[in-house]
Amino acid sequence: MADHPNSWTYSQAGVDIDAGNELVRRIKPAVKSTARIGADAEIGGFGGLFDLAACKYKDPVLVAANDGVGTKLKLAIDADIHDTVGIDLVAMSVNDLVVQGAEPLFFLDYFACGKLEVATAAAVVEGIAAGCREAGAALIGGETAEMPGMYQNGDYDLAGFAVGAVERDRILPAKSIGPGDVILGLTSSGVHSNGFSLVRKLVGISGLTLEDEAPFATGVALGRALLTPTRIYVKPLLSALKASDGIKGLAHITGGGFWENIPRVLPANTAATIDLSRIPVLPVFKWLARTGGVSPHEMLRTFNCGIGMIVVVASEAADAVADRLGSLGEAVVRLGEIVELPGAPEVIGSGTLDLA
Repeated sequence: MADHPNSWTYSQAGVDIDAGNELVRRIKPAVKSTARIGADAEIGGFGGLFDLAACKYKDPVLVAANDGVGTKLKLAIDADIHDTVGIDLVAMSVNDLVVQGAEPLFFLDYFACGKLEVATAAAVVEGIAAGCREAGAALIGGETAEMPGMYQNGDYDLAGFAVGAVERDRILPAKSIGPGDVILGLTSSGVHSNGFSLVRKLVGISGLTLEDEAPFATGVALGRALLTPTRIYVKPLLSALKASDGIKGLAHITGGGFWENIPRVLPANTAATIDLSRIPVLPVFKWLARTGGVSPHEMLRTFNCGIGMIVVVASEAADAVADRLGSLGEAVVRLGEIVELPGAPEVIGSGTLDLA
């Protein structure tokens, strides 16, 4: 068959296979660094392999979660900072696994863009590998999709998928959650990965650029400060779960904040009473509230406000669990307790959230 006089190539259509191959070559050491029992974290096959039997579970139940980073990605793109959002991507899924008592086993990512910029994509994947190492999960595969016409050049999107395992008799939340149980909070690292549509709106209102010094973090650019990655709570919580039977429930404070996430782990006819004055509100949240005149209720519905994880624990074990988590680097705050209240579970706030 004669060559067409205007023969086209995939590259001319906007997809660079060579760039994709270069990305795979570049990220292989980062991916390999996530190897763990059950997976060697090699990439390049059609699917990722994980040997569950090697983990020596007795009666395991698999737990799966997937998530993205939301419009925090837009801020990362605008700030040209790409080395932290991969950590966020892992954190959002593995924190959702551990709240059910599960150990994260492996992770897969999906990176989509209009034009593949190898340096940018490599920075993102290296962040994903860092998050996987912190969570103890193997990065066993992923997909890079270059789709000209779907995304503007410079834009990209992320999705992540995590799978973990928990012994059947250790699944959380426990059915024994009830009145008298204590509510502990673990502090957050910042905004984490929720509410960034509002964050970006408030940055615009403030008149600041992402290169300006953050009003709430001396010597740090606003963009870099807002991109502080989501805290990964996996290893301290798994250690505390192994050390004590006192932990009855965990709630990851993501979209919906306190009001919507805490009730997800409570049984009917109970409520969580929270002393809002005990929440150690981070400076970034005070700045956001002040800049936009955001109400305390809206702040607690949109952001973590300084508490990224809730731990519901039997009263007699509360001090031991708090001490254990503290010894593992977590800042623990006693926020309230579970009370009896007819109807659907809810959160009852008292005191005043310190946004001044």
